[in-house]
Amino acid sequence: MEAIACETFADALAMVSEERAKYAMIPIENSLGGRVADIHHLLPESGLYIIGEHFQPVQHQLLGVPGTKLTDIKKAHSHEQALSQCRNFIRELGIEAVIHADTAGSAKMVAEIGDPTQASIASSLAGKIYGLDVIRERVEDRLGNTTRFVIMSRTRKDPTPRDGDCMTSLVFQVRSQPAALYKALGGFATNGVNVTKLESYITDASFEAAQFYIDVEGHPEEAPLARALEELQFFSAKLKMLGVYPKHPYRTEYSA
Repeated sequence: MEAIACETFADALAMVSEERAKYAMIPIENSLGGRVADIHHLLPESGLYIIGEHFQPVQHQLLGVPGTKLTDIKKAHSHEQALSQCRNFIRELGIEAVIHADTAGSAKMVAEIGDPTQASIASSLAGKIYGLDVIRERVEDRLGNTTRFVIMSRTRKDPTPRDGDCMTSLVFQVRSQPAALYKALGGFATNGVNVTKLESYITDASFEAAQFYIDVEGHPEEAPLARALEELQFFSAKLKMLGVYPKHPYRTEYSA
């Protein structure tokens, strides 16, 4: 398929909503940098569905104009997530981190200004494209750095339980009362459903309503998850299914 670059995640989702693209591939979390900002607001409001997930190993290089020495560098430019994945390295060098819209764009900027005091944290491919030298390889703070992406579509493409292991993603709100979240999640525990991700964020100015994003293992047609979702629906004020999709092999490989 042809890849279409977008300036923002919102633009990528809009491309799919407006039928200018078939799918959007959106980063949702990173093993070092944590959650990707704004994604959990964007996904429920997009009107799209998660139909797949992908785990991408990420390796960062420190790039500079040809002839740059490590001691020359005063600033490192990159995307906010990439900078957070290399925070220890940046701190050790004592250089300033400068946020850009994306990693490759920061490499292009460093190549254009030609200043050896300015560096980019990006991929080796970006360095090759823009003619930059690799000043230091693998500057991420820990080996195994991985980003999880979700694949978004206008239409749901739920697999059947017979197709193999599945993941289910949804958002819900709970009533503003004591132990509401505890009761809402109780069904997952009593039915043996594994919750792999749970995050909350405020949805209004009163700070009274919290919305939760949750990923769980299983298919809604399977009895354990069906019972857990029934209990969740009873205790939650709102519940919206974001998608049912095949469980990526990375989850099994990593746990093994």
